[in-house]
Amino acid sequence: MVGPANGGRQVLSVVNGGQDPVMRVGPASIAGSDCGAIEFTREDVEALLNERIRPKNKFSLKEKCDVMADYIKRLRMCIKWFQELEGDLLLEQEKHWKTLEYAEKKCNDMEMLMSEKEEELNSIIMALRKNYAALQEKFAKEESDKLAAMVSLTKEKDARLSAERSQAPILEELERAQRESSSANQKILSLNDMYKRLQEYNTSLQQYNSKLQSELNQNNEILKNVEKEKVAVLENLSNMRGYCTSLQDQLTATKASSNETLKLKEELESEVGCLRLDLQQVRDDRDRQLSQVQELSAEVLKYKELAGKSAGELENLTTKSNELEATYASQSDQMKKLQEKLDAAESKLAMSDLSAFEIRTGYEEQKTANSELQFRLAEAELKLVEGEALRKKLHNTILELKGNIRVFCRVRPLLLDDAAEDEPKTVSFPTTTENLGRGIELLQNGQKHSFVFDKVFVPESSQEEVFVEVSQLVQSALDGYKVCIFAYGQTGSGKTHTMMGTPGNDDDKGLIPRSLEQIFESRQMLQNQGWKYEMQVSMLEIYNETIRDLLATNRPGSTDSRAKQYAIKHDANGNTYVSDLTVVDVRSSREVSFLLNRAAQSRSVGMTQMNEQSSRSHFVFTLRITGVNESTEQQVQGVLNLIDLAGSERLSKSGSTGDRLKETQAINKSLSSLSDVIFSLAKKEEHVPFRNSKLTYLLQPCLGGDSKTLMVVNVSPTPSSINESLCSLRFAARVNACEIGTPRRQTSVKQVDGRLSYG
Repeated sequence: MVGPANGGRQVLSVVNGGQDPVMRVGPASIAGSDCGAIEFTREDVEALLNERIRPKNKFSLKEKCDVMADYIKRLRMCIKWFQELEGDLLLEQEKHWKTLEYAEKKCNDMEMLMSEKEEELNSIIMALRKNYAALQEKFAKEESDKLAAMVSLTKEKDARLSAERSQAPILEELERAQRESSSANQKILSLNDMYKRLQEYNTSLQQYNSKLQSELNQNNEILKNVEKEKVAVLENLSNMRGYCTSLQDQLTATKASSNETLKLKEELESEVGCLRLDLQQVRDDRDRQLSQVQELSAEVLKYKELAGKSAGELENLTTKSNELEATYASQSDQMKKLQEKLDAAESKLAMSDLSAFEIRTGYEEQKTANSELQFRLAEAELKLVEGEALRKKLHNTILELKGNIRVFCRVRPLLLDDAAEDEPKTVSFPTTTENLGRGIELLQNGQKHSFVFDKVFVPESSQEEVFVEVSQLVQSALDGYKVCIFAYGQTGSGKTHTMMGTPGNDDDKGLIPRSLEQIFESRQMLQNQGWKYEMQVSMLEIYNETIRDLLATNRPGSTDSRAKQYAIKHDANGNTYVSDLTVVDVRSSREVSFLLNRAAQSRSVGMTQMNEQSSRSHFVFTLRITGVNESTEQQVQGVLNLIDLAGSERLSKSGSTGDRLKETQAINKSLSSLSDVIFSLAKKEEHVPFRNSKLTYLLQPCLGGDSKTLMVVNVSPTPSSINESLCSLRFAARVNACEIGTPRRQTSVKQVDGRLSYG
């Protein structure tokens, strides 16, 4: 990695205690942390990553080591700072999610309460409508009764007039006065009856109005309670879209109920107006009748001496007139009370309109607060993603500087045959911030064994998620690096599925098909920058310590294949070749897929008690890449090795016999040699036994050279495989601790004389 020297000196000065206006100093968040209270900006991290390590004395190994150790120390400080930042962001995100869950629960409760209240109000409204219809029918019946009474009264009047015509002429005037008096009395009585009916109708309307008033009061109380609950929800969680929707529905329901109440009020006002007109007409008729009664009373006094019999009738008329006046006064008081209640109902309706406006205002405020909180949540998630990406980049940089072999762990999901086991789970994954996505725990005989790798994939992880973590390493092959990815694990743990995938299923493709697709897509994009690539593919298997060419035209079982001997050779540049091995030029991923299917048919596969289709050999896929940029006269040479190792197995479990027994012994021997090589590299011994097996000798540049190497250890989650899983994870931990050297890019530039200069 190259970068401006002044940027490196700036970051170095800050780490060593210098002053920099960009960085801030605060209290240390972790006791004993190397980074202390230093915070890093994006420019500081980029400068740290792009810093060129230039010791003063290029030939002093000690000074190089000191400079390298100091650089690694600063990188560790930066990583620890990002880990602390990542932990804070995760805590904040968890807090937001808890708040969201609480708001959703509160919102659901509110919706249930509002639906119950709405049903109750609908039932009350239906009952009131039924009562109103019954009252109208009763009023119509009373009107018909009144008309019948008036008809009968008219008939009686005619009969009385016909009887009085036979009396003496002296009594004619008195009889006429009496007739007029009786007719007036009858009109007063009829009017009194009609007024009583109107009074009853007004009483019923008053009762109906009081019911409406009580319902309005209940609605107002409900609205107040809902408003209080809404304020509480706004204080606790204002970012719930669901609550906004429910509040809007509530506002719509309130508007509808208010509109219905307003319509009912207008109808009542119109009815009261009609009643007022009728009452005024009754008052006018009463006044006119009172005046007539007074005139008749005067005439009766004149004729009182002549007609003593009419005195009793006159007294009766006077008594009835007084009673009518008292009834009118009481009815006037009742009308005033009814008007007062109507005014109170109108004021309460105005208050309900004001409450609806307040609810609408609160809804707008809540919507604004909701948008702000969603923006903050999205910003926090974006910072978390950026921090995780930068942490991975720094972690990969440290691994490249240290030269460690990167190790990924993948736990396959339980199969149908595995689900029959009733034993408890033995594999778990820690959820702490430091080991999230990187740790795995095994429980054996009550004892917990913890391991931490560069990445751990849970059983639910897809092929796409695994490849995303590997894609950057695959891209390095196009940049001129030697890259090696190999799958390790016991038989039946999912190695071949990880590397090859499921045939015929594009969504379940393994690392090898996805890597080839990425390389050819990147080649197509790099052509716009002047790059031209040539690619060659070879495939072989190591079966019983014998190399077999999987792309040879003849089958592995033929005589020519058995007679041909393949030798592994390493040149001075660390490149590995196999003599007489078939090498095919490829131009597209489709051609490579065809070759992969051809090699899969030739590969040795057998059935054991542990796996129905167990790979009985080590499969090695090699893609050699040569790229030339005509504009810059730069040339790169990269190699991509993708290896599917045969699964380790115990003879007591596999039940192998005959040829399967020989295959198992050869597989375990080569894997044991691989373990010896890892132990020697971990102890930094001078002699590393690469030649003990064909597998380790073929992997020598990947394990002890300048290659970027990744090991994917596959683990079975079944309790019956706990011993093999524990052995695989322990071996993977030793591999992760091995230092094989810093990866070196193979590039060359054309000189003036036509020769190539390699760097």
